[in-house]
Amino acid sequence: MPNVIAILVRATFGLAIASMTSPGHAHAIAGNRIFPATMAVDDPGVGDELDFQFGHIRTANDDGDTASVNTWSANYSKTVTPNLAFSIGDNYATQRVTGNPAVKGFDNIGLGIKYLVYVNPVHEFMLSVGINGAVGGTGSKAIGSSYSTYTPTVYAGKGFGDLPDALGWLKPFAITGTVGQQYASDSSVSNALNWGMTLQYSLSYLQSFVKNVGLSKPFSNLIPVVELAMSTCTSGSCSGRTTGTINPGIIWESRTAQIGLEMQIPANRASGRGIGVLLQTHFFFDDIFPKSIGKPIF
Repeated sequence: MPNVIAILVRATFGLAIASMTSPGHAHAIAGNRIFPATMAVDDPGVGDELDFQFGHIRTANDDGDTASVNTWSANYSKTVTPNLAFSIGDNYATQRVTGNPAVKGFDNIGLGIKYLVYVNPVHEFMLSVGINGAVGGTGSKAIGSSYSTYTPTVYAGKGFGDLPDALGWLKPFAITGTVGQQYASDSSVSNALNWGMTLQYSLSYLQSFVKNVGLSKPFSNLIPVVELAMSTCTSGSCSGRTTGTINPGIIWESRTAQIGLEMQIPANRASGRGIGVLLQTHFFFDDIFPKSIGKPIF
């Protein structure tokens, strides 16, 4: 059994025992705050969800050439207990470099677990921990890698609904963030610190809890968002180099689903020069199928 699978299995059993006594929350909800399922930086909640994304960007490949990359990804998250979720996902990628044939195939299968540690409804705060991994050798030779990776990660979210009424226009703002140290099973492969944050403004929160400004649907369901998705190399010849993207966009969210669209802007020269796009369709099974596949196993 690959190391990444063994680590995830042991962590799942440990967190399952811990989660039996903690109150659960559907989606990512803290008081009046609903944190949306953002596209590049994972939200701090656990739930029964299915996420589809399409991405396109021009970026440098491992040989230093500029490649046009298209990705189609799917990720399914299933709650084991109200506070513990297991996820599995994969993506299919196509890479094209001018003058060369296209390279395409599936990436390594991704596995993950996430445990909701703490929720403070009054201060709209949420904290989770988890481990994400990619199983080496499960993807195509052209796209996947032979080595596995695993990334212990912390997730947090904070809404500003507890601000005084004099700052009411700031209450719809919220921030989320993640930080995780990625390790590779191959010692010759560089490790990395993956980190990111989002700034979001919920028009639904504005309408419901601050002031009804007369927005009608679908505009009242919109959440403008900016994501910062970064990775800092922590070993090898690239140690200290940071790459990533700044993603401004918009999310439309309902009780059962959401749709998102973002630009991907390179954060620095090392991250590339081309501007990309992310398109998301996300389904909340805990609201669509609350009595069957949308409820926790235990």
